[in-house]
Amino acid sequence: MAAKPMLHYFNGRGRMEPIRWLLAAAGVEFEETFIDTPEDFEKLKNDGSLMFQQVPMVEIDGMKLVQSRAILNYIAAKHNLYGKDTKERALIDMYIEGVADLNEMILLLPVSPPAEKDAKITLIKDRTTNRYLPAFEKVLKSHGQDYLVGNRLSRADIHLVELLYLVEELDPSLLTNFPLLKALKARISNLPTVKKFLQPGGARKPPVDEKSVEKSRKIFKF
Repeated sequence: MAAKPMLHYFNGRGRMEPIRWLLAAAGVEFEETFIDTPEDFEKLKNDGSLMFQQVPMVEIDGMKLVQSRAILNYIAAKHNLYGKDTKERALIDMYIEGVADLNEMILLLPVSPPAEKDAKITLIKDRTTNRYLPAFEKVLKSHGQDYLVGNRLSRADIHLVELLYLVEELDPSLLTNFPLLKALKARISNLPTVKKFLQPGGARKPPVDEKSVEKSRKIFKF
């Protein structure tokens, strides 16, 4: 039996969380080694495990993969979550890049200077309701199918639903005018593998708080 993937990151969401979501949705059990101190991080760098001296890093199938997109691409391709042909893959890539744009804005919010936070939240809410969510709602409406691409589950659905949870944490009212996206969120959340991931005590990490931000600052020195 193949070893479970081993995830190396700090004990928080950050750039590892989409990887956790994708593995969980694919029904893949994984283990985690948390980076708790600057010394843990230095050890990983010094033993040659981090090609670019950065995390996330995932040990999987005899490889030590770094770079989030490379890790996600491999998992999606291996578990048939990346479309049936190049045309579907192009659509999936286009959608997940849109997801990533908004996700990045939300990801960086906790480490923004306090004086800038209100303006950033206002911008995020505007982009959410006027740019990104309308685009995805339109995709679902255009073909009337249950999933974004090819009428089957793909990584695009999983990454989008992760984003919808982040948006909901920021302000639940932001989803009000997007019934098809709310239905997609409910549909994906009720898949047995995702349901297990989301339940209390599951592998999903809690929202970022000031304590976890400070800890990550000390570990990664940013």
